[in-house]
Amino acid sequence: MRCLKPNRKLAIITLCLSLLAFYYSQKQDAQEKASSMKSANLKATVSPTPTATKSPSPAQSPSEEDEPIRIETELVNLSVRVVDRMGRPITNLSKEDFKVYEDGVLQPIEYFTKEEVPTNYAIVVDNSGSLKKQLEKVIEATRILINTNRPDDETCVIRFISSDKIEVLQDFTSNKNLLTEALEQMFIEGGQTALIDAIYLAAEKVSEYEKSKDPYEKKRRALIVVTDGEDRNSYYNEQQLFNLLRETDVQIYAIGFTSDLSSEGGFISKSPREKAERLLKRLAEETGGKAYFPQSVEELEGIAREISSEIRTQYLISYYPTNPEKDGKFRSIRVVVADGPRKEKRIAITRTGRIAAITTPDGNSKPSLQQPNSRPNR
Repeated sequence: MRCLKPNRKLAIITLCLSLLAFYYSQKQDAQEKASSMKSANLKATVSPTPTATKSPSPAQSPSEEDEPIRIETELVNLSVRVVDRMGRPITNLSKEDFKVYEDGVLQPIEYFTKEEVPTNYAIVVDNSGSLKKQLEKVIEATRILINTNRPDDETCVIRFISSDKIEVLQDFTSNKNLLTEALEQMFIEGGQTALIDAIYLAAEKVSEYEKSKDPYEKKRRALIVVTDGEDRNSYYNEQQLFNLLRETDVQIYAIGFTSDLSSEGGFISKSPREKAERLLKRLAEETGGKAYFPQSVEELEGIAREISSEIRTQYLISYYPTNPEKDGKFRSIRVVVADGPRKEKRIAITRTGRIAAITTPDGNSKPSLQQPNSRPNR
């Protein structure tokens, strides 16, 4: 056998090593490429659909996630009159002059205005026999009141006698002619006076009418009640009535002809006149209204004009209570007004509280408002 020369042997060894290195290099590249393709296929299998082609659900919307969670609670509205020590109205105050407390806790004021806002109110007139002598003057006084209405004010006219005789003579309207015609349809009837029932149903009606309107439309709510103040046979009791009034925020202005009621009481019990005046005063005080006790029908015109002024010279304050629980419990409300620049005392008059929830009275024979098709002549 012929032996290879050293130089040729070295060249063959070098060539073999080069071929071997090239082989392993190509094999490694192929493995890395296969691994890369496998990884890419795996990612394509488990990754979510790109956000550019997926519509987020409402709960996942970034704009909504950034918004604070709000607990639904009812906005509490207060109509507030402010007077000085002489009872004269103060109408030039600002939001910063007021502080509102509920159960002793300061409440953040959500809405405040001192501008005149429309009023929805019901005129509730006793048509029982005790007002027979005053009825003509009562009609004249209420006509004066209606004539002071602004274009956006709406009024309802209700007459009442007994628990089963509480009638809507004219539903809410801003038409003064229709309201005046309704007043002319009043007449005296005999029956057991149901004052509490009449106020209860009228307050419900005002409140329900408000709920049917735009909730962002600010309006005041009131009842103007003309009566001798004596209740003889109502379905509802006083406590049920005050519970409703605390929830509905309806101011009551009462005109009480109590002078003809007996002033003689028993050893323990109050006289009919004292009972009547106590009820009317409490209705006014707890709702932020006012009670009047005219000694003659000649005072009615001045009272009607004063009520119109009282309703319009008020502040409207609203807040979301810090205690949102609807547990049926009473919440006391107190409005404090800063003293004047010379330490003049300012007195805020508004409702004394509210009830977080109302329990519907039990019973099967509840009184209801009637819409009579025909009425006897007076």
